[in-house]
Amino acid sequence: MRSLFLFIPLLPLIGFLINISWGNSMSKSISGWIGKLTVLLSFLLVVYGWSQSSVYEHGLDYTYFKWIETSNFTINFSFLIDNLSFLMMSIITGIGFLIHLYSSGYMHDDDGYHRFFAYLNLFIFFMLILVMGSNLLMTFIGWEGVGLCSYLLIGFWFKEHENNDAAKKAFIMNRIGDLGFLIGIFLCIFHYHTIEYVALNELAKSIPVGAAIVTLITFALFIGATGKSAQIPLYTWLPDAMAGPTPVSALIHAATMVTAGIYMITRLNGLFLAAPFTMDIILSIGVCTALIAAIIATRQNDIKKVLAYSTVSQLGFMFAALGAGAFVTGMFHLTTHAFFKALLFLGSGSVIHAMSGEQDIRNMGGLKSKLKITHLTFLIGTLAITGVPPLAGFFSKDEVLANVYSKSFWMFVFLAVTSVLTAFYMFRLYFLTFFGTFRGTHEQEHHLHESPFSMTLPLIILAILSAFGGFLGFPEVFHMPHFLNKLLGGVVKISESEVSHAFEYGLMGVSVLLLAIIIYFTYNYFIKQNNVPRQNEQGFWARAISNKFYVDEAYNAVFISPLNSFSNWLYRIFDRKITDCLVNQIGLTALLSGQIIRKLQT
Repeated sequence: MRSLFLFIPLLPLIGFLINISWGNSMSKSISGWIGKLTVLLSFLLVVYGWSQSSVYEHGLDYTYFKWIETSNFTINFSFLIDNLSFLMMSIITGIGFLIHLYSSGYMHDDDGYHRFFAYLNLFIFFMLILVMGSNLLMTFIGWEGVGLCSYLLIGFWFKEHENNDAAKKAFIMNRIGDLGFLIGIFLCIFHYHTIEYVALNELAKSIPVGAAIVTLITFALFIGATGKSAQIPLYTWLPDAMAGPTPVSALIHAATMVTAGIYMITRLNGLFLAAPFTMDIILSIGVCTALIAAIIATRQNDIKKVLAYSTVSQLGFMFAALGAGAFVTGMFHLTTHAFFKALLFLGSGSVIHAMSGEQDIRNMGGLKSKLKITHLTFLIGTLAITGVPPLAGFFSKDEVLANVYSKSFWMFVFLAVTSVLTAFYMFRLYFLTFFGTFRGTHEQEHHLHESPFSMTLPLIILAILSAFGGFLGFPEVFHMPHFLNKLLGGVVKISESEVSHAFEYGLMGVSVLLLAIIIYFTYNYFIKQNNVPRQNEQGFWARAISNKFYVDEAYNAVFISPLNSFSNWLYRIFDRKITDCLVNQIGLTALLSGQIIRKLQT
């Protein structure tokens, strides 16, 4: 089994090396198949390995070699294989393969086809290292690797200046969070002489709850998570990541990079439970991020930007669950979100493909009859994310709300409002895209067609997962097994929600009633009354929301402009007047000396 687990990440790495080295000399078909098959084989190895033993409930450590060794400290290159890492590996390789399959059709005419598949394979490799590593340094390798791959993929179409800016923004903002992650790692080494996950969780049992050092370590690690998983204040890079091709958006938002922070906190659940202050911060940041991102999404008109802010909001739900101590619930919503968000992004890509690159929903409409498979699967994704029973989001979202309610009533209220806003902006997006009359150009209308089978097949599979994925965790009130609680119970502490059955029934009933009202309202407003969003919003709040509360402008004013001004001042004073003068004086001295010595010589 040692070799099997080593090959799970190595296969995508091999695909990357082949495509990046010899992709130019191969046909697109061969290059694509290499990229797809390596990820598919990894997925099959994950399924095979998971089926071979029941001991993964508590975890097995596979050490391949000693990496760093001192007198009192050792770091191994090793994998921690348990049900939590298996769940993440399944999501990464399974959904990753579907995105690779989709990409073979979506990117078929792109000149950088082989390079695109090479980068996708490298992304999968680093994400697998991140979730399989048995210690924080192994995770950090994957953590930095996916940051590099996000830079390469967001800026894939590098001839466009704005794409390069988006890639740099993602890379730099993640480095800010990564500094916090590194500080947390160094503090663990200094105080506990270990960064092994199992050892840290065991140590947490003997540490006084609320100890200052544990609070400091967990808070530093959480800063890293806010960067990678796009939480306040380091969330603004994720919406701009839409500059990359649509399959990249699906991979980053659904299966890989943004889930890293949730995974890391869940993996160290014992340590975080020993720091109640940090847990309260996580809950507050998660709820605020979910609410603010949902508000912004209600006024976005780019189909991918709506989904991007939706991802930021849904990640806030996951962090809220973690902050409430419901780690399995956070992983449950991560899993269902991977299904329906991958579906929605790939569905948006199918729409953009049919619309000849158009992304503004104000220029769409009436696509239901032209893109039948895309429409049906997108509808399932929309129903799933908004929590329509019995689709996936209904179970995971309500479980998050129930656990947050047991922790804080007001946090529950804010999350409930966020759920209402989620339904509004998603059905706004759905109705404006697929219903009404077509609002694009005649050329776009003539070009409308359903996507090829390589693109629609992943949509169908993801639609099925989005429809039935919620059955992984039935509410207690149904008296049916909660599969994820059983699966992760040996690795993660199971939260004991104190809500009554009456509250659970009431929550489900009110959710369904509000959804029905919102669906009726959005259909009536945008379709019956034919209200298409204006090009220029009127009113202070409308403009503020459309401009994303001017957060980017604030960052530019507070951080970027002063730094640029300081750099210019430093250039004028130090570089031009000190460094240049010093170099020039040395040159003049040498010249003068030469002139004097030349006269002496003659």
